[in-house]
Amino acid sequence: MSEVMETGNRIEQERRYDLLKQEYEEVLRLVGDKIADILDHAGLHPSIKSRIKSFNSLFKKRIRLSQAALKSGTPITTPVTDLLGFRIICPFLGDRMKIERELLRSFEIVEVERKGSERSFREFGYESVHLLIRIPDPILHDRRQIDTGLCEIQIRTILQDAWAEVEHELVYKADFSPFDEPMKRKLAALSANLTLSDIIFQELRDYQHLLTNELAKRRTNFYKKIEMSIDDPLFKLPNQQARSEDLSIASSDMSASIDDMLLEALNAHNRGDFTTAIGVYTRILRLETKEDISALIHTHRGMAYFSESRYDEAIQDFSRTLELDPKCHKAAYFRGVVRSVLEQYAQAIEDFDKALEVNPYHFYSLYRRSQAYFHVGDYPKSMADCLAAEALDPANGQTGRLKELVLAKLRM
Repeated sequence: MSEVMETGNRIEQERRYDLLKQEYEEVLRLVGDKIADILDHAGLHPSIKSRIKSFNSLFKKRIRLSQAALKSGTPITTPVTDLLGFRIICPFLGDRMKIERELLRSFEIVEVERKGSERSFREFGYESVHLLIRIPDPILHDRRQIDTGLCEIQIRTILQDAWAEVEHELVYKADFSPFDEPMKRKLAALSANLTLSDIIFQELRDYQHLLTNELAKRRTNFYKKIEMSIDDPLFKLPNQQARSEDLSIASSDMSASIDDMLLEALNAHNRGDFTTAIGVYTRILRLETKEDISALIHTHRGMAYFSESRYDEAIQDFSRTLELDPKCHKAAYFRGVVRSVLEQYAQAIEDFDKALEVNPYHFYSLYRRSQAYFHVGDYPKSMADCLAAEALDPANGQTGRLKELVLAKLRM
């Protein structure tokens, strides 16, 4: 191809590119909307960036592909498949896998390429998943004149994307290729550190989810115990005794981290093995821990004591939490609950007062204080708290039942 012919071809190609630019943008928008809807429906909310390859980049790539075809003797030039592209960036490796799975099941996939997977640990380079998808026919309808029916989607973590950006500026854009081994080793070490960071971030995320799930189970079981101990007698419902399973005490490695020990305690707590849970909480408290950690563990142990109906010990733990963290409204609320079970209603009211000083919008502190006022015969205050709680959570049926009891007393 002569220089004149190549220049003429470039002018014609650029003219066509400019004519179709608006169509490219519309296709890109529609595909982007579809990707966002798919991921949003799956509960995934990554950053999504889109781009149309600039004409200069497009033309240069066409020349490279043509030259490669001539060199290999291939009669047909390979088309440019990344004219339209998306980059999906997410925080964690697990998110990247979920995003890939959703896109694989939602689009017709032409090709899957895993950049960087072939490199050894001595080499540097970014990792990324590249999907080549076929643009859905409804989007291409009446747009058959555009030059492509394909779209490239790159999926990366935040760290992988950061490395790719730096590598592009440092290596490819500057046409730089390090020859000396120290420079190569430095780049390889940087790449390995980012990869390791991604792995550690994912492990921390997995642990966080596990711990959160265990905490949620523990709260649910604790609130059931509260309802059995306080609500059932008040509303004259059958009082079912909690069943505590006869489970052997799990052993723990004393060298385990506090996080590991807490997870062990929560597991025991959630399966109803309160003896083991209390034992592990106690071992954690024997360690030299910060005040905020100690306050948290005292709260957990107090909840376990309450579940075992060891009320005095539960009060001691919640009181200790409040000494360490006076702003912990949950500890004040929990202590008020225990005192309500013991029918120490005046003290319970003081605890609920304290909880509401810190968090005036805590529904259950209002609700339980209303019950305590009811038991001491202060029906106007009971009604005021009941109405305040109802305003915070109108759909809660418990306030309705309590209000009926209070109204009956006020009518007498």
